[in-house]
Amino acid sequence: MGNDAVRTPPADGSAELRREQRGWYFYDWACSVYSTSVLTVFLGPYLTSVAKSAADADGYVHPLGIPVRAGSFFAYSVSLSVIVAVLVMPLVGAAADRTGRKKPLLAAAAYTGATATAAMFFLDGDRYLLGGALLIVANAAQSVAMMLYNSYLPQIAPPEQRDAVSSRGWAFGYAAGSLVLVANLVLYTGHDGFGLSESTAVRICLASAGLWWGAFALIPLRRLRDRRTAGREAALPGFKQLAATVRDMRRHPLTLAFLLAYLVYNDGIQTVISQASVYGSEELGLGQSTLIGAVLLVQVLAVAGALTMGRLARVYGAKRTILGSLVAWTVTLAAGYFLPAGAPVWFFVLAAGIGLVLGGSQALSRSLFSHLIPPGKEAEYFSAYEMSDRGMSWLGPLLFGITYQLTGSYRDAIISLVAFFVLGFVLLARVPVRRAIGEAGNPVPDRI
Repeated sequence: MGNDAVRTPPADGSAELRREQRGWYFYDWACSVYSTSVLTVFLGPYLTSVAKSAADADGYVHPLGIPVRAGSFFAYSVSLSVIVAVLVMPLVGAAADRTGRKKPLLAAAAYTGATATAAMFFLDGDRYLLGGALLIVANAAQSVAMMLYNSYLPQIAPPEQRDAVSSRGWAFGYAAGSLVLVANLVLYTGHDGFGLSESTAVRICLASAGLWWGAFALIPLRRLRDRRTAGREAALPGFKQLAATVRDMRRHPLTLAFLLAYLVYNDGIQTVISQASVYGSEELGLGQSTLIGAVLLVQVLAVAGALTMGRLARVYGAKRTILGSLVAWTVTLAAGYFLPAGAPVWFFVLAAGIGLVLGGSQALSRSLFSHLIPPGKEAEYFSAYEMSDRGMSWLGPLLFGITYQLTGSYRDAIISLVAFFVLGFVLLARVPVRRAIGEAGNPVPDRI
């Protein structure tokens, strides 16, 4: 096949381009159900309850002999999964760029994550260690797979189309999340009628996300195309490859500046996503049905929000639109601190605010970053980007867990996350993105 120009997608409007883009959208359709049903809705409260059933009289579990408050175990597991991903992603990203064989790596990561998620059916009783292990494997695999998936964006969409293509991908994901959450809600609320216990219904919902992920991942794996590269050098060992990637990024300080801003504010976004259901159940005393309904509302509004913010980016530019979304995140999260317990209506209002900015802020960040990557470095750079994406943040959950461990208050834990949005806004506002795109060696769009 020769050396495809790595950053040269097919001509605009070509059948090949449209086919690849449609296949690309379907990976979001496949894996977003994990992020929604597992990470956001069911696993946090359920794994917390399993950990509490295994806790001692003081409310602590002792994985590897380390005393951990049962209410912090889920957050710590999410944080640990990031450490695993950090060790793996640079190695996989470099191998993908150097060999051009992304699809076999994407398949391996996707089906590792899907299998671990399906195995959550066996999480019952006091098996909190099994739940933590499956979460770590699934989250790390999801992170690796999303890194590879994101790295296709510069190859399948020319610069002027990336905001729209990225936003459609997120919209596909939220649409799938909404569809499956409706089925989850029917099963969970009517579990007695189906002859199931509440625990069994939750475990079926968890496992079904893995089956969905594995089934629909077949579509992008059939439609996306591998692009060969000139070099086929072996990838470096994990830490050495990570160091090499960081050294290369230092040659592009403005790209690194954007990545730093993104890692900060997305840490906050992902921690809100992964910990909101724990906050709702443990601090506000809301039932699982209310939490599912709120997350369903988020999914529905996120579809419209992603597409609307994609249109706003065409008028105001991606950077300004993202900055506006960070202001909205800050206000919404601060309001969440004052939510009264046992008042689902206000929790739904909070969910609506999150939904309107969630998809767009993530989709536009992804498309904006794709302009800042030097040609031929897509997967390697997206490995760094993905370290803080899709619930894989480590600092946010760690801060959330430590704050709760020290104070015993989920309100204090949730308000501590405001710092991520404020700092992220300041850092992003200082990045001259047009100059950053030019210095990365890419064409600068008219509106960015």
